[in-house]
Amino acid sequence: MPVEPPPTRWELPSTSGDDDLVAFGADLEPGTLLAAYRNGLFPMPVDHLLGRATDLAWWSPNPRGVLPLGGLRVSRSLRQSCRRFEIRVDASFGEVIDACADPTRPGAWITPGIRQAYERLHRLGWAHSVEAWTPDGRLAGGLYGVAIGGLFAGESMFHATQRWGRDASKVALVALVELLRADGQVGRLLDVQWGTQHLESLGVVEIPRPEYLSRLRRALELPLPPVFAGRVPNEAH
Repeated sequence: MPVEPPPTRWELPSTSGDDDLVAFGADLEPGTLLAAYRNGLFPMPVDHLLGRATDLAWWSPNPRGVLPLGGLRVSRSLRQSCRRFEIRVDASFGEVIDACADPTRPGAWITPGIRQAYERLHRLGWAHSVEAWTPDGRLAGGLYGVAIGGLFAGESMFHATQRWGRDASKVALVALVELLRADGQVGRLLDVQWGTQHLESLGVVEIPRPEYLSRLRRALELPLPPVFAGRVPNEAH
């Protein structure tokens, strides 16, 4: 089971305003990160003046992107792609976050500090990766995020740019939804932060912040999905 870290020493900002960007500062200690997620916040560094990720900022998008677990759209071609990969959970968290942090990717925002913070959460049992592997043992794509009770807060996803990596990130997302639904628990929440055209094609919708916070409170009362309740790497096919 996840290990609860010492509580944050910071007072969390209010989410009563209209802006997505809520506050600057604080730290990336495990207790701070968990308190933020439990209150509808997440960190993403920005520097508006220099155009690069340097200053730690805290966000609570309004509206918020979520993927209803019963609303995932799986096309015929994506269903075929799902057969090409083996799904693993937490088998290679470091490789996944490294790939997501690739500075050559458009909109790259994962700094070394962010990476280290989520590695710590992973060691404590809170951050997880869902990975798509080729039959010959290559990491083709995946995603990572934070699981707290019935919340899975997705952070980033990637796929290998080679032909063998096609659709791998979407396959990992399909697998994540299946894992969150596997035990039949109702009310789990898959947070994707913002809706994009790509995510909307997969079934992501945007909801007002008050509705998100209400769903979040209910989700936090639910048990972890079984796959995230242990620390042994999990494999599925």
